[in-house]
Amino acid sequence: MWINKIDDINNTLSISIPLTKGMDKTRIKKRSFFNEYGLPVATKTEPFTLSCYVEWQIGFDVVVDDDRISRTTIKDAFFKGANGKEKTFYELSEYIFYFYKWNIIKKNDLLDIKEFLNNLKTSDFLDNNTDLSIERSHPIEKNILGINFHFTQVKYPLLIYKFGKYEILTEIVIKEKQYAIGTQPMLYLCFPITELQSDVILLGRTAKTKETADFIIDANNIFVFVEMLKIFGILSINHNKDIITIIDKLLIY
Repeated sequence: MWINKIDDINNTLSISIPLTKGMDKTRIKKRSFFNEYGLPVATKTEPFTLSCYVEWQIGFDVVVDDDRISRTTIKDAFFKGANGKEKTFYELSEYIFYFYKWNIIKKNDLLDIKEFLNNLKTSDFLDNNTDLSIERSHPIEKNILGINFHFTQVKYPLLIYKFGKYEILTEIVIKEKQYAIGTQPMLYLCFPITELQSDVILLGRTAKTKETADFIIDANNIFVFVEMLKIFGILSINHNKDIITIIDKLLIY
């Protein structure tokens, strides 16, 4: 997502959130309870309701040769990532940058996270946690329409973390790596569409083509993103190294 307004007077950021399918790493989904499996919503034909929420696979950096670098407002905070690629601030780190500059996030807030992350052992990371392994049931024969299949079930670990009394939460799903051996935790920020601001009320209507709405980050909810910084740092060793490097970079500003 991208920042479309920086308010240095009121210390707020307005983040553009796409409302239609196939745009970036957000989806509009619906569910009745926070621990239900969300179903995608075809927002151009299906009206928004109170059961709709935003699922956002939020990032915390961007590689400098990635097209998304055009969206970050901080293009020169260069650092080398754990994968050896040159990166800069984007999304999560970008938001924290501004609130640290505005002195809403304090230096000790970042130092406390860094100390916590520096003290983790290899076995502490979620991708190494044996209690969070992917489970596969023993295959059994199953005949469907005259075709004999071997049927098995795969269960992926899902961790849900609620940010205090807020309806904002983060979900971590652990799945197989797409192009390599091993597993990878994938983090999603989820919040109700009622958290979004739009010129026309969203509830009861459908989305326009390529429509966006604004998610406002301010002093009241920036703690959500600070906590996510910490959570990102426990996903894997590489995540941990990148988050610590980002914190070090933030502290020099």
